[in-house]
Amino acid sequence: MTATQSIQPVLRSDYRPPTYWIENVELEFDLDPRETLVTARIAVRRNSQQPSDTLDLAGENLKLQSVAIDGKRLDGDQYQLRDDGMTLLNLPESCQIETKVLVSPLTNKSLSGLYQTSGNYCTQCEAVGFRRITYFLDRPDVMTTYRVTIRGDKKTCPVMLSNGNRIAAKDLDDGRHEVVWEDPFPKPSYLFALVAGNLKCHRGTFTTRSGRDVALEIWVEPQNIDKCEHALVSLQKSMKWDEDVFGLEYDLDIYMIVAVNDFNMGAMENKGLNVFNSKYVLALPDTATDEDYMLIEAVIAHEYFHNWTGNRVTCRDWFQLTLKEGLTVFRDQQFTADQTSAAVKRIDDVSGLRAGQFVEDSGPMAHPIRPESYISMDNFYTATVYRKGAEIIRMYHTILGAEGFRRGMDLYFQRHDNSAVTCDDFRAAMADANNINFDRFDRWYSQAGTPELTVTESWDAAKSEYALTMTQSYPTLPGGNPGTEDRNPVPLPVRVGLLDAESGEEIEQHSGVVMLDTETETFTFSGLSAKPIASVLRGFSAPVRLRMQRDNEELAFLMANDNDPFNRWDAGQTLATKLLIDAANGLADGRALELSEQFRDAFGRVLSDNSFDEAFKALALTLPRESVLGQEMDVIDPDSLHTARQFYRRRLAECFQSELTSLYNELAADGAYKNDQKSINRRRLKNVVLAYLSVLDVPACISRVSNQFHQADNMTDKQAALSLLANLDVPERDAALAAFYDQYKTDPLVIDKWYAVQALSSRPDTIEHVKQLTSHPDFSVDNPNRVRSLIGAFTQNQVRFHQADGAGYKLLADYVLEIESANPQLAARLVAAFNSYRRFDESRQTQMQDELKRIAEHPGLCKDVHEIVQRALHF
Repeated sequence: MTATQSIQPVLRSDYRPPTYWIENVELEFDLDPRETLVTARIAVRRNSQQPSDTLDLAGENLKLQSVAIDGKRLDGDQYQLRDDGMTLLNLPESCQIETKVLVSPLTNKSLSGLYQTSGNYCTQCEAVGFRRITYFLDRPDVMTTYRVTIRGDKKTCPVMLSNGNRIAAKDLDDGRHEVVWEDPFPKPSYLFALVAGNLKCHRGTFTTRSGRDVALEIWVEPQNIDKCEHALVSLQKSMKWDEDVFGLEYDLDIYMIVAVNDFNMGAMENKGLNVFNSKYVLALPDTATDEDYMLIEAVIAHEYFHNWTGNRVTCRDWFQLTLKEGLTVFRDQQFTADQTSAAVKRIDDVSGLRAGQFVEDSGPMAHPIRPESYISMDNFYTATVYRKGAEIIRMYHTILGAEGFRRGMDLYFQRHDNSAVTCDDFRAAMADANNINFDRFDRWYSQAGTPELTVTESWDAAKSEYALTMTQSYPTLPGGNPGTEDRNPVPLPVRVGLLDAESGEEIEQHSGVVMLDTETETFTFSGLSAKPIASVLRGFSAPVRLRMQRDNEELAFLMANDNDPFNRWDAGQTLATKLLIDAANGLADGRALELSEQFRDAFGRVLSDNSFDEAFKALALTLPRESVLGQEMDVIDPDSLHTARQFYRRRLAECFQSELTSLYNELAADGAYKNDQKSINRRRLKNVVLAYLSVLDVPACISRVSNQFHQADNMTDKQAALSLLANLDVPERDAALAAFYDQYKTDPLVIDKWYAVQALSSRPDTIEHVKQLTSHPDFSVDNPNRVRSLIGAFTQNQVRFHQADGAGYKLLADYVLEIESANPQLAARLVAAFNSYRRFDESRQTQMQDELKRIAEHPGLCKDVHEIVQRALHF
């Protein structure tokens, strides 16, 4: 039997509380790159609900030195060691367990547990990394207080941090020093953090609404100390917003953020000591784009908001992950909407949902937001748990309104502060606080897949009545994934507006939210003088695929008149999708490509409409992504889709070259870089316009792109121009790539951008360039950011990753196999690019399937990759 054959799933239905609870923990770390000694003293008390004198502690990759109970060292007959932990036998009702283990931070390439990055020590414990630090009840329902003593060399580790408040520090006689931290708030082990090394601090303060001063500290490598102010301001804004909107005040005397280069995730909300991927902390206009600035603000906010929705109230078990993540994503989305544009933010969020989560919902990894089983928990940090989870939270907010939602949140914290709870507890708080029955919302937590909402309309002129019949259903999925069978109707709040078909004005008395919580229902609107145009699912009020038959004229009407900004944008996307899919299908039938006059005219109206803000106009002028278009094809044809979309881009640029040029010149005349919202919006539109002009074979257009690259005083404009040049077969391309590398070769985050723009190029020779870049001296499989920027970005390049010879598939499989043993999480995220393979033609299906089989047959394959590959092969 191989290691992978013996892997067994963990089931939600098997949850049992532990046999013992932990009352407090004392940890001591004697730091050493190869042999860090970790001493753990844990006071345990028998769980009266689970009477047993046996205790199972999780542990992985630990060298046990000793075990003692109440000071008495145990021999081998009193405990049992396994590869994944230790079992202690014949324990008294309460006792103190002391273990001493050695771990090797230097050789830990999984970036889980305690590891070294750039010479500094760092931990990552969510979901199950703490068991790589010491033997422990490494599960989220075991919450306890921690006292942590860290000893390290004063030269290499002048800074030593952990959770809570620093209560003592002293120098030792052997050239080391010692720091003691104490966290007064109970927390599960996944929220433990330790950071030590040569770091510099960017400091600030925040005064809470009750008048307490909180010290804010952002710790970075010395060369990055000038890139922290935006992160600090973002943190202060987040703290103020959470007080204003939810009445939630920070609870410790200090809040720390540490930026590290080698990190598997975006960031981690460890209590009082957040560890961040440096990508989401460091920013200067010369090295970070407007999108980077926005993401930094959003991720800083997300991790801060976890202090209450995740830390003070946490998950009973990992199946409840969306309890903290879906809720906190919703909170950070609301925060960003308040800081920027609610309409643009909503469009961006739904675009991401459709591009990522909808694909996940229709493939082998389809799962409910509260999964029923897993083999590797790390595989369920998914778009479904996060993004779809946030949409379910948003529906509570839509139904209850802001005040009702706040009442529910207040009751949730009142009931469950300092507790580990379930999704059902959150749902009950929302229901009880508002005297409403949310029982059917449980279906959203237990059913997988994206519901389809089919809407038909009817008009009765004699009765002056207009009716919308709404029907919900789930598409059938093969593979028998949990949550995809015997699915029932879910509650759908559908926001509807009716528009006068002549004037485009809204008929306000008929606008609002209707609730569909059965399979089919008809909603009738009376007292109308003429048949209206319906605007359905405004603001994307429920996470569904809307199916409503509309002709092109009606879509163009909504694109021009709907005063719901999301639906106005979505009408344009729907029209473009219809036309581009038809064009792509026509190529296979030998039809010539033609630009739709309706779409051309609608595009021209948007281009000339000065009532839009620039960010919204940029979105409205952008054609749907090829990956999103592919979802609407029975069999995805990446080549035809790419050809059709490129044709539309070129024809639109030709038709509106004068207007686009004039608009670009106007926007480019803004002068020196500014970071205010108006300037950000104008840059966004300017670069969309430049992208259209770049597809014209006119020397002036190529020169314009090249000039923007060389003259840009900010990374937003420079990267936008470089991305466009990377698609072109012109001398300016190679010159720009060389100049960019020479200018930024000492900045890892900027060089990640250099890799990504080449991986995303639409040029036919892209895969050869990607292969060459894997041999570049700056490429390393040990750094997740670098791998994601090249290999991960390439898998998002639909036309080149899926080129017909299968070279892209082999490249991905090679790197999955190279990475999987050292960093299973990263490898699993990469291999997921194969999950949609059954959506392609037979030849591509066979080639991807062959690579999946090659991975599956790899000896000793890690369980993270094993789970995803097996689900794909059996889908």
